[in-house]
Amino acid sequence: MRKFGIREIVAIGIGTALFVVLTEVQIPTGIPNTSLQPRMAVLGFLAAVFGPWVGAIIGLLGHALGDAIFYGSVWWSWVFPEAVVGIAIGMFSKKFAVMEGGFDKKNIILFNIVQVIANAVAWIGLAPVLDIIVYAEPANKVFIQGVFAFIGDIVIVGVLGSLLLVAYSKVAGKSSSLKKED
Repeated sequence: MRKFGIREIVAIGIGTALFVVLTEVQIPTGIPNTSLQPRMAVLGFLAAVFGPWVGAIIGLLGHALGDAIFYGSVWWSWVFPEAVVGIAIGMFSKKFAVMEGGFDKKNIILFNIVQVIANAVAWIGLAPVLDIIVYAEPANKVFIQGVFAFIGDIVIVGVLGSLLLVAYSKVAGKSSSLKKED
């Protein structure tokens, strides 16, 4: 398990702020209350770099604050799945080897397998079920929304998240300026 220190706290602060700001950046899918959102790439990127706790907190806080600020209320049945995506991607952070400069073709493939599975669990499974249980939403509506959210998120995280990780891995692998001195 990684240490939870200043870097992780800073990542949570910056990641949550970016996530909230990017809440307003939405590309409509034609399905009500379901759009493509680049903020998911930020979540995938930071979870892959800093681990499951950082991913969980950014997903939870970022989504809850974004909902509260921009919509006036929090849709909790979609907040928790966001945290699940952050946790799942973050659980593989050491395998991705981003900080070591090792985010190569093999790790890009692994990252995308993980994020597709995480998004499937979150948006095809958890979010619709919570919508039905918590808000008594109609099943056919929420499962359609979930499928479109899943498709949008795997594209956004797959393209933007992978590009961010490749670029950052190249820089992080060469840099030693953020290491603690003994």
